[in-house]
Amino acid sequence: MTHEREITEPVDLCLPNGRLNPAAVGWTRRPLHRANLRGWGRAKRWEYWGIVTPSHIIGLVASSLDYAGVHGVYVLDRDNRVELTKDVVVPFARGATFPPRSGQGRASVRGNGLIIDIDQHADGSVIRATAPGVEIDLTVPLPAGHESLGVVIPWSTRRFQYTVKDVGRPVHGTLKVHDRTITISAEDSFAVLDHGRGKWPYAIRWNWAAGSGPGRAIQLGGKWTDGTGLTENALFVDGRLHKIGEELEWTYDRSDWLRPWRIRGARVDVEFHPFHEKIARTNLGVVANETHQCFGHFTGWAETDDGQRIDLDGLVGWAEEARNRW
Repeated sequence: MTHEREITEPVDLCLPNGRLNPAAVGWTRRPLHRANLRGWGRAKRWEYWGIVTPSHIIGLVASSLDYAGVHGVYVLDRDNRVELTKDVVVPFARGATFPPRSGQGRASVRGNGLIIDIDQHADGSVIRATAPGVEIDLTVPLPAGHESLGVVIPWSTRRFQYTVKDVGRPVHGTLKVHDRTITISAEDSFAVLDHGRGKWPYAIRWNWAAGSGPGRAIQLGGKWTDGTGLTENALFVDGRLHKIGEELEWTYDRSDWLRPWRIRGARVDVEFHPFHEKIARTNLGVVANETHQCFGHFTGWAETDDGQRIDLDGLVGWAEEARNRW
């Protein structure tokens, strides 16, 4: 178990010299950190939105790794398992803009036929993206009282990461794939945000799982937070966050990613049952990535702060392992 401090007032992520601000270490129920990163080198900034609908799964990533912008659009047709992917690398992340606060301002990237614009306001976000064969126009409202998990992970004063995991957001709009237009309804579709700002070690590995359903959502992570004294684990019930302050045990088969995954702890016991595996690999020598992201359904339970067990059967989302040299 960890002993994590809840932050309730706005705070800068970094000190004036660019190192981690000790007052920023902890977790939040709403975005309160200003990511005032300074300097060049090892700094990472990204916005990832994952959208689950009854017919499709959408992934959008806009990122700056200092020396490169790595952006992408991914669409999976759940009926026939056909994937549509457009990934681009822009040297030195030219033209990319990222706001210092989650939920405020515009994130915008473009390159080689791909455009992603994310406009964030107090009442929600509007996401528009175009790529060859794809047009996306989505609105992600922010319901009153909805909470998200923000965490600062402190590897050292020079290496740290601020993440916001916002799970189970309603989403509506349109997805156009070639000549087919799909209407996305907030009644049966969910959006998940991964907002990241920080300065990372060169080599890192992580697990991430997120599942959403009516009135319930789960956010689980591992490996990259181990030993830091903080975790990115939380249960959401009717938009209310229940922080799970413990490192969890992840069990899965790296030789068969579509076998069930198991994630367990004192307050969590879930199985994840994949129905599709997305594989992403990059190997440029010093820079390399391998990610196995599986989409599927959850079963099991997690406990609220007062000890009530919440049934997670039927939540839809993903579980992944990522290994990076960057």
